[in-house]
Amino acid sequence: MARKKRKSFTDQIREALAGCGISRYRIAREADISEPQMCRFLAGEGLSMQNLDKLADYLGLEIVVRTEERK
Repeated sequence: MARKKRKSFTDQIREALAGCGISRYRIAREADISEPQMCRFLAGEGLSMQNLDKLADYLGLEIVVRTEERK
């Protein structure tokens, strides 16, 4: 049986940003990330690990490891 493809970590963060109801500008300002970097990230480009950490902290995100049987 084929494995179900999951969304990438960065795509999940983009979705959290889009669904939080706060403007891109405000998030960038309050998370201490430059607005142009934020814009590029939301358009699909990469972001530094430091800035990903800032976004995760700002949004209150955490990683959950799912314990699934692996083949």
